[in-house]
Amino acid sequence: MLKVTVIGGGSTYTPELVNGFLARIEQFPLDELWLMDIDEERLKIVGGFAQRMVEAKGSSFKVVLSTNQRDAVKDASYVTTQLRVGHMEARRRDEYLGLRHGLIGQETTGVGGMAKALRTIPVILKIAQDIKEVAQPGTMLVNFTNPAGVVTQALSKYATDVPAVGVCNVPITTKMGIIENLEKATGNKIDPDHTELITLGLNHLSWHRGFTIDGEDVWPQVIQGFIEELKAEEHPEWDPRTIEVLRMIPNYYLQYFYHTDKKLKSQESWPPSRAEEVIDIEKGLLQEYADLSLNEPPEDLMKRGGAYYSTVATQLLNAHYNDLDETHVVNIANNGAVKEWPAEWVLEIPSKVKKSGITPISTEPLPQSQFGLISAVKAYEMLTVEAAIHGDRNAAYEALLVNPIGPKADKVQAVLDDMLETHKEHLPQFWN
Repeated sequence: MLKVTVIGGGSTYTPELVNGFLARIEQFPLDELWLMDIDEERLKIVGGFAQRMVEAKGSSFKVVLSTNQRDAVKDASYVTTQLRVGHMEARRRDEYLGLRHGLIGQETTGVGGMAKALRTIPVILKIAQDIKEVAQPGTMLVNFTNPAGVVTQALSKYATDVPAVGVCNVPITTKMGIIENLEKATGNKIDPDHTELITLGLNHLSWHRGFTIDGEDVWPQVIQGFIEELKAEEHPEWDPRTIEVLRMIPNYYLQYFYHTDKKLKSQESWPPSRAEEVIDIEKGLLQEYADLSLNEPPEDLMKRGGAYYSTVATQLLNAHYNDLDETHVVNIANNGAVKEWPAEWVLEIPSKVKKSGITPISTEPLPQSQFGLISAVKAYEMLTVEAAIHGDRNAAYEALLVNPIGPKADKVQAVLDDMLETHKEHLPQFWN
């Protein structure tokens, strides 16, 4: 039996994921899709909608709803995680934690990302333990939960018995954007399956440095078009000179590092913060999902973000299940793929996906101007993992100290105390 379990099945993203499985049912013959969530009311709404979607398509797989994690994981072939410890309110607190201290308030970078990691890592490791004990042998854990890179770093060190990989939609969103621009420039239709994005770094801290179509390098055309686009804009997303020098396209989240002042300035307009916007969006989506006549995802789902989420998730599982030897950009331990960098570092890197496993593709390291930032952020990530696992306040202090967009040394203790107090109910390891 082919069983997929989604931990955090009450997420408003779930209907998009269901659509992905419906679109690939011929290649990926799913028998059971288990949606697990601790929020029973939300699970009933989202899960009920998912069941209607499957029914409307006349599909053969069964959607099962559960609030019991071990029951949901039992005998699973694949387990995906898309959970949020503390719900959207915790994200709102993360954002305003940053704002209070004159720092970036964001859910995956800076102090907000650290707070989320501290809450999330113990929960994900418990899921990995359940997979080891009751799922099928070799069941793969596919983590979409942010901060994906830090979470996968924890899994790589502390859940070695469970094959695990972290996934983000930024690479595919970037890839599809490049394709769209090339199609406009050339007038030719481009099949995404015939293209590859060459990228490297950490999750939400990567640099895109190459693009091929049927193996042909078209990066000079891509980067020149990007620079010209930036120069033509009144308020460009990036400084064109930076891109001219780097000859790379930075991951969007690098704006928090490269243009910190600009991002801090934008926080002055809160409320609403992004979390507060999403709370309103989700309220509307759940009302729509509860409509018993609805059996297709509503247009408002696009306001939630996460474009191509279903594509990323289901393509990865399909490639693994069918031994397709496809290239996917994932978060995985380096293990010598970038031989100049530590083997234990979890990187966001193109990797080959086969039934036997997922293997990062050997590649050249990034230049020193990128490596300097990567090494500092990786140190922060690894310290955060230790803090989360052991409730180690000194490790948490050091993580804040080394983070390039963290507080100054004389403010670290105040920020840490505020962070731990703000999320006290979700951080028992620091209070017992």
